[in-house]
Formats: sequence, C-alpha cells, structure tokens
Amino acid sequence: MEKDMTELHTLIDAHFEKRKKEEEELVTLTDRIETRRSDRADQMKIRSERDRERQNKQAEEKARKEEEEAKKKAEVDARKKMILSNLSFTGYKETQPGPKKQTEREKKKKILNDRRKELNVDHMKEEKLREKAKELWDWLRQLEAEKFELQYTQAKQKYEVTVLRNRVSDHQKVSKGRKTKRGLRK
Repeated sequence: MEKDMTELHTLIDAHFEKRKKEEEELVTLTDRIETRRSDRADQMKIRSERDRERQNKQAEEKARKEEEEAKKKAEVDARKKMILSNLSFTGYKETQPGPKKQTEREKKKKILNDRRKELNVDHMKEEKLREKAKELWDWLRQLEAEKFELQYTQAKQKYEVTVLRNRVSDHQKVSKGRKTKRGLRK
C-alpha cells in the first residue's frame, strides 16, 4: 500500500509538473498570439495608410493628366480656330475627321459671303441704277460662264476616267487570258 501510495504521489507530482509546464506553454503561446495580433494590427494600419496614400497619388496623377489633356485640347481647338479664321476656304481641304456635309456647307457660306456685294441703291438715281444693274448682269453672266466651263470640264474628266477604267479592265482580262493559255501549254 505504501508502495502504491508513493507511486500515486509520484504520478500526482508528475501530473502537476506536466500541468504546470502546459500552463506555462499556454501563457507563452497566448503572449505570442497577443504580440502577433498587435503586430498584425500595426501592419494592417501601415498597409491601409500606404493604400490611402497610393490612391491619393493615383487620384492626383489622374486629375493632373486630365488637366493636361484639357489644356492640350483647348490649345489644339484654339489653334484650329485661328487657322480656320485665317484661311480662305477656296483652296483649303479639311484633313480633320468630321461630318463632310457641314464643312461643305460652311465653305459654301464663306464663299457666298465673300462674293456677295452690298447694294446701296437707296440714294442712287435712275442712271446710276441702270449702270449698277448692268454691272450685276455682266457679273452674273461671267459667273454663269465659269459655271458652264466647270461643268464641261467635269463631264469631260468623268468621261476620261470611265474610258481609262474600261481600258484597265480590258487589259486585265487580256493579261489573265494569256496567263491561262500559257499554263495550258506547259
């Protein structure tokens, strides 16, 4: 019995020592967990601050780029307006993309405004009115003659283009026929 008692005491002592070691390990483990949590919280704060700074920098960069683009666009628009106001539309071909009909309309308006002459006939007498009418008639006849000449040259050029196209297509047909005949001979 004594032997059993001593054995029991040794088992109890061993158990308490083991339990004491486990409690110490548990305390060190909880301390490590707490320090890790605090470190991780600090890292998350630092990371969130960096993310905020990065987002702020990106927003500033984006705003700066948009501002620069707006300035460039305004400069280009101002340059275009200046060029358009300085050029006469008779020899100017538009290289910018856009609706073609509108530009043609604008050109036509510009040309008509340049050609239009003001009539100050309120203070003129009958003789001067006749002279003015004759001037306008001559000017109108000159414009009609120019129009007729331009229409004639356009029709002539159109005819020449169709003739040349027909010649090219005939030539291509003949050359294709030769190639096929040569292929058959070989």
